[in-house]
Amino acid sequence: MLRRRLMFSAALVAAFAGLASVPAAAAGPAVPPGHGAVAATGVNPGKGGPLPGGRTFSSPAERTVLTPGSRSGGTARAQGAQGAQVNPYPAISLEGSTPTAHSIDLTTRISSEAADLDITIAWGDGTTDKVTASSTGYDRRNTQHKYAAVGSYAVTVTVKDTTNGAEAVNRLDFVTSGSEYTAHAPTRLLDTRAGLGAAQAKVAGRGSVVLQVAGAAKIPAGVTEVVLNVTATNAAGAGHVVVQPGKDGFETGSNLNYAPGQTVANQVIVPVGEDGSVHLINGGWDSVDLIADVTGYFTASVASGYTTLNPVRAVDTREGIGTAKGQVAGYGTFGVDMAGRGGVPKGVTAVALNLTATNPRAAGHLTAYPSGQAAPSTSSVNFAAGQTVANSVIVPVGPDGKITIRNGSWDRADVVADVVGYYSTDSRAALVCLGGPYRVLDTRIDSWGRKAGPVPARTMLPVQFDADTTNSDIDGWVLNTTVTNTKDAGFLSVTADPNTWPDYRNGTAVTPQRPVSSSVNWTAGATVPNLVQTSGGKGGVIDFWNQGWQDIDMIVDLIAWYQTS
Repeated sequence: MLRRRLMFSAALVAAFAGLASVPAAAAGPAVPPGHGAVAATGVNPGKGGPLPGGRTFSSPAERTVLTPGSRSGGTARAQGAQGAQVNPYPAISLEGSTPTAHSIDLTTRISSEAADLDITIAWGDGTTDKVTASSTGYDRRNTQHKYAAVGSYAVTVTVKDTTNGAEAVNRLDFVTSGSEYTAHAPTRLLDTRAGLGAAQAKVAGRGSVVLQVAGAAKIPAGVTEVVLNVTATNAAGAGHVVVQPGKDGFETGSNLNYAPGQTVANQVIVPVGEDGSVHLINGGWDSVDLIADVTGYFTASVASGYTTLNPVRAVDTREGIGTAKGQVAGYGTFGVDMAGRGGVPKGVTAVALNLTATNPRAAGHLTAYPSGQAAPSTSSVNFAAGQTVANSVIVPVGPDGKITIRNGSWDRADVVADVVGYYSTDSRAALVCLGGPYRVLDTRIDSWGRKAGPVPARTMLPVQFDADTTNSDIDGWVLNTTVTNTKDAGFLSVTADPNTWPDYRNGTAVTPQRPVSSSVNWTAGATVPNLVQTSGGKGGVIDFWNQGWQDIDMIVDLIAWYQTS
């Protein structure tokens, strides 16, 4: 039986306590106030700390299969020393949890009158562990095992009662928490304007729509997470959208923010509910139309893992990077070589990009899709005339190693794309996803050790996401990052910090190099979200750079991570 549960605790709150802004020009980032006492906790997924979205599997003792021993004479019960009835056979109960993407933490509880037990654990991948236990009626133990690949496994525990010659067996059906990516041609699943995937009507304020994912557009029944580009349009008022597997919970987070009359998109990676659906919840008080396009999905089976990269500029039409110099004509397309460039190897199945439209002469949208295919009726980035706007996208790569980008406006626009990672069959990191966005930072409100206050202009905010480590097994973090209370145009860069958190505490941290890539772009007075996939480096520390010339407020919701172990 599978139970999904949220396991955040006070340690998570402590992990984000004492955050402070660090001037980019300083000789070395100072230790944020208050971090010395609390920084050791961290989010710490898979290392004994709180595991958001952890799963638990169980097989009760009643499922134990018994083989009577010869010493008991084949009877089900025997007389104890005082004439009481006792069970000479072992009874086994099993419980498994998911401490990391590829591993199981197995708890075995064995009840038996025997003093000596031979215990064998067959993990379902061809390996076994054996132990001899001396029991006085009860044996409890925890055993961890790491699988080479994500997937479903039948864990079988066999207990031999050497005193009575009996044998007991119980089996636990276990699924790793990690899942791998399968590319999907961009396809529209939901459009409330047209009655696609839901009723033809706006989603009411504080209302929701249920989108069936499994079985739609050939998405398999066993899908665990789905990648959607979600667009809000025709909004009657300001609000936000939350995308999650169920209707309830996670009220503090958001995936998408919109203003009245605005058309805005954001990519989401969301777990699929047990019924194969996801819920799109309108957090505003007024109605809005919602659109959702699928570009891929995850399953707990071997497909494509993830490899994070330091952001690399792959396309800039203003400079002639990756394509010809000059704005892309209205309804024009161009191809981009992805495989074999910028750290992306050949044979990848998809690339993770931050795709930006800038200097557009009219409203429109960009669409990124695999080469060799007709342009789909989907959008990746929506923009207004003169607007600079970015969106995170996962784009399947064509057989020739290329992707195609189309300008869906009738007039010219510049295009910028930064590669932040890729998916391939050789990549090891598997996705571990929360049940919905979970707020971990909001500079507008007080947190433990840090008073509310904006991120100053031209500074960076280092945030510890992992426990004190010099070898984090988290290859990438998935964050919904929102900038608000903006006074002027600017952009945010989100990158891995080269230091560890002890370096900051000890005063030995080096000044990170200011990045040139952008993760979120904004204009004065705008509230702008974007999904960010970034490494935390060797120490699990992420830097948020306010590259603008005015202070900003920032909100960060944790969505998922990619883990190698």
